[in-house]
Amino acid sequence: MGVFDRLVSWLGLKKKEINVLCIGLDNSGKTTIINRLKPEKSQAQDIVPTVGFTVEKFMSQSLNFTVFDMSGQGRYRNLWEHYYKTAQAIIFVLDSSDDYRMVVAKDELDILLQHSEIASRRIPILFFANKMDCKGALSPVQCSQKMGLDAVRNKPWHICASNALTGEGLNDGVDWLTDQIRSS
Repeated sequence: MGVFDRLVSWLGLKKKEINVLCIGLDNSGKTTIINRLKPEKSQAQDIVPTVGFTVEKFMSQSLNFTVFDMSGQGRYRNLWEHYYKTAQAIIFVLDSSDDYRMVVAKDELDILLQHSEIASRRIPILFFANKMDCKGALSPVQCSQKMGLDAVRNKPWHICASNALTGEGLNDGVDWLTDQIRSS
């Protein structure tokens, strides 16, 4: 570590690095959300379904986020657990316009919460009730009820209405997550 790096670290000017796991079922909007959170010049123009996972970075006012954007396709969901140990926060994206698959999303959440690498940790979970612009979309309260979030007692969680295409609700969610990480 150089003199400058030590000075920056001592003064607290260096942003803290955070590993975040972004999960949810396929087609929920995970990649689009992460893309919108990146600086505009770094945003992809075309979003394609994630195969396996990708690693993306973005910043908030005081944190540098490294996000593991995991595929939500059934055959890739078993990869999620390989990243639980290093995750300091979780973003769980829900397709609020897909009431039918909310049951599958709840099953995946239950598996996550019961995993040994997650169950004992007080890791913050941010839920994005995405696709709020779609006709018949469930409200964040309805998504919360379908997901059984009131039963999640040992982890801080928050649900935000979002529209990944316009960016609506994304900053509110990241602000909450930043506050949770800074206070822990």
